[in-house]
Amino acid sequence: MGSRLQGLTLKVVTVLEEPFVMVAENILGQPKRYKGFSIDVLDALAKALGFKYEIYQAPDGRYGHQLHNTSWNGMIGELISKQIWPSPAITITPERESVVDFSKRYLDYSVGILIKKPEEKISIFSLFAPFDFAVWACIAAAIPVVGVLIFVLNRIQAVRAQSAAQPRPSASATLHSAIWIVYGAFVQQGGESSVNSMAMRIVMGSWWLFTLIVCSSYTANLAAFLTVSRMDNPIR
Repeated sequence: MGSRLQGLTLKVVTVLEEPFVMVAENILGQPKRYKGFSIDVLDALAKALGFKYEIYQAPDGRYGHQLHNTSWNGMIGELISKQIWPSPAITITPERESVVDFSKRYLDYSVGILIKKPEEKISIFSLFAPFDFAVWACIAAAIPVVGVLIFVLNRIQAVRAQSAAQPRPSASATLHSAIWIVYGAFVQQGGESSVNSMAMRIVMGSWWLFTLIVCSSYTANLAAFLTVSRMDNPIR
């Protein structure tokens, strides 16, 4: 390509649009001088490939779209009818690309909308957000249920200890103390409890494992919930 353009003077068609192509100097009787981002790119190409160029503006001042009679107006029409090369500062579209050749694009842009950033609202109930209401209800119901189970097992153990003339365990002798022990284990505060029987060890061990899984899941979900902003999309 460089050897083919060496020493040639090319006619370039363009349309004025800031900041790509602008008139830098317009003196009566002299060719207009242009400036802009696309002109800088064209100057760099001319220097690298060794050609010169003359710029003129499209007569209708349009970039070019297809008319009803399948012809084109604007810069695209000039390229097709007069074999002008090249044409800077024009957007690539599938329709235009079907009738003319484009170089690789050197600028991408898109249209966006600016809106005010919504204020982040933190509710006092955010601590309950990691789990659904059904999960919290199941956890709240599990504490007294396991407490009752511990109380029943403790009573059975007490009866057996009494018949064997052994000292009775008193840590969870009452229902409220049994529930308190289960609640303390859930919030990882521990507490005094007698788990001498195998049945109570199985129940308490299962409860501790359940507590570990729930607390680990809650901590991970709460950290993710507080880190990632969950703002409603104001655009509908």
